[in-house]
Amino acid sequence: MLRTNRLKQALFEGREVYGVMASIPSAASIELIGEAGFDFVVIDTEHVLINPETIEHMIRTAESYALTPLVRVADSHPKTLLRLLDGGAQGIVLPNVEDADTLAQAVSACKYAPEGQRSLNAGRPGAFGKNSLAEYVVQANREIMLIAMLESHHGVANIQEICSVPGLDMVLEGAADLSQSLGVTWQPEHSAVIDALETVQRVACEHGIPYCAFLRQPNAQARWRAKGVSAFMLGDERGIAFRALQTRLEETRSAPP
Repeated sequence: MLRTNRLKQALFEGREVYGVMASIPSAASIELIGEAGFDFVVIDTEHVLINPETIEHMIRTAESYALTPLVRVADSHPKTLLRLLDGGAQGIVLPNVEDADTLAQAVSACKYAPEGQRSLNAGRPGAFGKNSLAEYVVQANREIMLIAMLESHHGVANIQEICSVPGLDMVLEGAADLSQSLGVTWQPEHSAVIDALETVQRVACEHGIPYCAFLRQPNAQARWRAKGVSAFMLGDERGIAFRALQTRLEETRSAPP
């Protein structure tokens, strides 16, 4: 059955939340993230080869924890979004949003009428029809999130129009691809990238839309907190695990005999 979206509730209440990208296609990865105490997870299907059954198992595992399962999609085709939501995803992360029309179409695909045109279904989020489906569609519209990633100079240029789209629940930065778009590839801390991200955050704040920042540097959280940001991504579990393994090995190798 559809559950209360704890992430959406926390953002509304102004509480700090922490998320991580799940790049390892396994329910065990979600268990690790859940046991670690994260608030939300973004299951990545944009850069990761992953089958639908595994995605559903990962979502179901997140449901067993106080962990909000979001899915970053590879495309915004309505049927892509529909299947993920019918599988239990509590939010869609739309990569590289560059214009308001693309976002508005995605919102329509994620929301039931009268807010959108999502196809009706009594699957697992609707408890297979156990309860009133008329009440379910209202609840689904209230709980499902649509998150836009800003990853290009076009998206930054159109941020006012993007943030004006009804149904946008959060803006997530994408500094890596944005750096490439701005001609400073793999320099997410470059001044041009930081200026663009701060513009996005300021406009999102003006529209009352939460902004989520990736924490790549030790001082980043304090900087964003000072601007009123309370949602943070700590990277992806694959990279975190690699760095932890690498550090442990280096420490062991360098230990005195």
